[in-house]
Order: sequence, then structure tokens, then C-alpha cells
Amino acid sequence: MNLSIGIVGLPNVGKSTLFNALTKKCVPAENYPFCTIDPSVGVVPVPDERLYKLSEFSKTQKIVPAIVEFVDIAGLVKGASEGEGLGNKFLSNIKEVNSIAEVVRIFEDGDILHVAGHINPLNDIGVINLELILSDLQTVQKRIGNVEKDVKKGDKLAIQEKEILQKIEKVLLDEKFASFANLDEKELEVVKGFMLLTLKPVMYVLNKKAGAKNLDETQDERWTKLIEFIKNSGSDYVIVDAGLENELKEMEGEEKEMFRKELAGSTSPQGRMVSMT
Repeated sequence: MNLSIGIVGLPNVGKSTLFNALTKKCVPAENYPFCTIDPSVGVVPVPDERLYKLSEFSKTQKIVPAIVEFVDIAGLVKGASEGEGLGNKFLSNIKEVNSIAEVVRIFEDGDILHVAGHINPLNDIGVINLELILSDLQTVQKRIGNVEKDVKKGDKLAIQEKEILQKIEKVLLDEKFASFANLDEKELEVVKGFMLLTLKPVMYVLNKKAGAKNLDETQDERWTKLIEFIKNSGSDYVIVDAGLENELKEMEGEEKEMFRKELAGSTSPQGRMVSMT
């Protein structure tokens, strides 16, 4: 089964640069908000050593690896769930993916604009996550209203659906993701068709920059609070230098790893991001 990961975040945090690095494409990545409007899609094969071993055993001529589809989605802003910054369009793009990679800027550089005018990763996450929550809340409350008529008639399936939706509504009203409703497999199957954004797996992609003031290196309070939040959210994170990864995208194998470790002291983020699915 092929999987898709939506790359989301505030405008101008490195989403398109990361997308280019992962997919070896060249979509515009400029130093201004809303450089991206329509989503870009790139397909990346995922190597699996087991495939090659099975191929040798079975004498298969053709190997077809699994693929991951990365989708570069335009930047969300405060008020997106009510249409701000074409937010409804962008939120609908997220509904189509299996998982979310939320890009968060953790470097300070006066030459690269930030929509809030300052660097505070936890605030940035708060803006994005609240818009995802509000979008789902609209979906859930609308559906509760639609099933009410059948509930009054005593329809057992409608009653069951309403109860599940109310469980989700409760955590959303507490400004938590729907995943905190702890739904079982049967309950998840009931709401599967609504493609709720906050039921999707999330990985936070913490974007740093070589030569800049990076919060993971200074270890200031903003970094400590950020990591504490991510751990408490039940999500995972990966630290990348999207600009560096983009510069190295044409290299392969050991040469690429050598340059990456020398310049950034890190390893490839792609495997970590794929594993989230």
C-alpha cells in the first residue's frame, strides 16, 4: 500500500525546501509568505532490503518498492479554519493525506522572514494545531446536527455514531487532538469517512540552519518547552536542516552521508519521516 505525507506548517518555515530535498524536485521556495498556493506532489521509492533478498531467491526480474507520496501544502495561518489565507482550501488538501509532517522553524535569522516577527516554535505549533482542531470541530458538530433526526427516531446506528462524535467533540473543545479520545478500532471505523485531521499521525520536523542561531544548540527555554510538549503529545520529531538537505539532494550513498555529517552532524531524515506512516 502506498502512503502519503502532507508537509504542513506556517508560511515561510521551510516546507517547500524540505519537499524539494525529499523528492529532488524544484518547486519555488522563496523568502515570502504564500509562495506555495497549489499543493505539489512528489513520489519517493522506499528501499527495502527484504525485497532484494526475495528477488534473489525467486529469480524475479523486476522489483517494485513501496512508495511514499509527499505533498507540499501551502502555509496555514491563524484563522485558516474560517478561510483566512485561503485556509479552507489548504485544510482540505490535508484531508487527503495519511500522515502529517509539521515543519517548525527552530533557527533565528534576520534575513529570513517569520510571519509572527519572532521565533517561538511552541507558539507556531499552537497556531497550526488549533486550526486543525477547529476544522475538525466544524466537521464533527455539523455531523452531529445531521444525525440528530435519526437519533430521535431511535436509529441504533445513528445513536452510536452520535456518541462517538460527542467523545471526539469533547476533546476538541478542550483544544486537544481527536486522537486523545482514545477510540477503539470499531469507533475509528465509524468516523473514518470524515477524514479528521487530528486523527492522523503527526511528526514534527524541526528545521534548523547551518551557521544560524539554532535553538537545539543554544538549549534555551524555548527548546526545552518544545521538546516537553512533543513528548507529552505522543508524537515524534526529527531535526533537519532543510536547506542543507536540498543542497545535497543530487548526491547519493556514502558521499552524501559524509557531507551531511561533516556539515550538520546529522543523518538522513527521510527514513524517520517514512517510519511515521
